[in-house]
Amino acid sequence: MSNKQIISTRQFTIVTFLYSIGTSILIIPSYLAELSKQDSWIAATVGVLLSILLLMLYITLANTFPKRTFIEIIEKVFGKWLGKFIAILFIIFAFMNSSELLYFIGSFMQIEIMPETPNTAFVLLFALIIIMGSYLGLETFARSAELFFPMFMFLFIFFIIFITPDIKFENILPILDTAPRKFIASVLYFMSIFSFPSIMLLMIFPHTINKNKSAQKGFYLGILLGGFVLILLIALCILALGVINTASQNYPTYVLAQRISIGNFFQRIEVIITFMWIITIYIRTFVYFYTALVGLQQIFHIKNEKPLILPLSFLLIGVSQIIHPNITHSSIYNTGVWIPYSATFSVILPIFLLLIAKIRRL
Repeated sequence: MSNKQIISTRQFTIVTFLYSIGTSILIIPSYLAELSKQDSWIAATVGVLLSILLLMLYITLANTFPKRTFIEIIEKVFGKWLGKFIAILFIIFAFMNSSELLYFIGSFMQIEIMPETPNTAFVLLFALIIIMGSYLGLETFARSAELFFPMFMFLFIFFIIFITPDIKFENILPILDTAPRKFIASVLYFMSIFSFPSIMLLMIFPHTINKNKSAQKGFYLGILLGGFVLILLIALCILALGVINTASQNYPTYVLAQRISIGNFFQRIEVIITFMWIITIYIRTFVYFYTALVGLQQIFHIKNEKPLILPLSFLLIGVSQIIHPNITHSSIYNTGVWIPYSATFSVILPIFLLLIAKIRRL
């Protein structure tokens, strides 16, 4: 996984697309419905449009230092000591996020699919995939994303087609009925899970991609397509389940998939949404872990990051078991602490980096 690994623009676009969907597929509709009710899909649309501005900020920053990763940019702009300190905080942020996603996998699989199986079994299985991906490197990871992409699209289209008979258009009325404060809160929440994490992609973009100009278009395209998928899923949850039902479920899209029934013989195919989610969460967990791994390598100037993979993985599994004592704690964290915490690294830090780089004429 050394910096010599190069991926294509197409691969980067696919990684961006699947990464931006991430955990959102399962957890976003519920809290959005609670905040902005039947206007959730409008809040998501506004969130996607504002995410384009955030992406412009990231691309401008990356193009100012085209040969450096985000960790190297932090060190270059803030200087050796302060730069190292901030970079370590960013690495901890990435690492904690990857542990949290492992926790999500374990708790979802145990609650919804195999209640008899201990949470740790799923965590270990999923961690194994991340460890393998890390040993094989960025190019192999990008190729795996390319393989998963058509599967994801096929399942998504299948899901859309077979859920349409359940749609009730009266569920989406009245439109624009949400109080401005709640609407803004839901836009912020949507962005914090959908586009704030895109800052991690600056560990890949643009220095590991073979064509910078088309990679920029790929970045925008990946985010826009990912946003479109989420807007559609949020709208479908509201249209088919109604606001109250969507808001009261932990995983509304999973409940939505349970409704699909073809004739009277083809039922219980919610596994499709599980499979879609496992694909996107794998992409996001890997990018978080990759950020922490390569970040540590660059900060301590280690020639090869491979010796770091195993100790970091053991730590990852351990932290995933203690990061949230239960689902309530996780939901309080995601709706309260997460927004300011992620905004610090995803919005405030890049703005500061760009301003200081301009002032110091770097």
